[in-house]
Amino acid sequence: MPEMLFREALGRAMAEELAADERVFLIGEEVAQYDGAYKVSQGLLERFGPERIIDTPIAELGFVNLGVGAAMGGMRPIVEVMTFNFAILALDAIVNTAAKVRAMSAGQLSCPIVIRGAGGAGGALAAQHSQALESQYTHIPGLKVVCPSTAADAYGLLRSAIADPDPVVFIESEVLYRTKGEVPEAPYTLPLGKGDIKRPGTDVTIIAWSRQMHNLIEMAPALEEACAVSIELVDPRTLRPLDEELLFASVRKTHRVVIVEEGFRYNNVGAEISDRIQRSCFDDLDAPIERVSSLDVPMPYAPPLEAEVLPSQERIAAAIRAVTYQT
Repeated sequence: MPEMLFREALGRAMAEELAADERVFLIGEEVAQYDGAYKVSQGLLERFGPERIIDTPIAELGFVNLGVGAAMGGMRPIVEVMTFNFAILALDAIVNTAAKVRAMSAGQLSCPIVIRGAGGAGGALAAQHSQALESQYTHIPGLKVVCPSTAADAYGLLRSAIADPDPVVFIESEVLYRTKGEVPEAPYTLPLGKGDIKRPGTDVTIIAWSRQMHNLIEMAPALEEACAVSIELVDPRTLRPLDEELLFASVRKTHRVVIVEEGFRYNNVGAEISDRIQRSCFDDLDAPIERVSSLDVPMPYAPPLEAEVLPSQERIAAAIRAVTYQT
């Protein structure tokens, strides 16, 4: 199976959907002439032309609203925000219009839009450019929220997101763009709302997504050796809707849970997952659920301090030891 960069997998998914459906277009800052801030849209302008690959001013509320209106009018826009830190400026369009139009029109209108771009810390980018903000969107009824961790998942999930009849927030870790992974040559899709077991195990379930799942795949052998446990890695892939069946099945097998995420700890996605697990699997748990997240502080600029704030192998190992009563 050939390997592909994460960003190339996303670009391939967009190219295939653009070719298959003339209603699909891409809009955002630097997506056309510059081939994308992270080169995700490389080659699309040359192939599909300026009427479907459209550069915008630096005005997130304006061009996201444009995409929302186009979606309500029958188009299928892909709106790239250079970073989800900037999508904060477009929350009114996403939350008050895209997410609500189907309900408020009694199903007469829909908004098949994908809002995608980079999220999380990118490396010494400081507080205003280093936030994992998926919890902002999982809070909102009417939105689907996707956070892929591998190139193969990014490709299959983005194709499904573009075809979905409702708004999808598609958050891509800035760090993962340059990572490689195996992607099948034949076209395929992955259903939204279905997670994946990235590594089977028997003693501890670790739930994570996006960059943190990528990190855990790499560090799992060392964690298993250090903590003398067998780790099962569970990737929800879609945070809303959530694949509860997959999560609960893993918990009922291992009886211990650690949740790892890049977002801030207060009111985060991990808290929601933890609540659902303890309500449905309380008698299956042999230990309280442990959560590892970024520290509740604005992200520092200095790399050593950034590393201190983000989830680390040491903190994850401590959580594993806690749920297995090794401390």
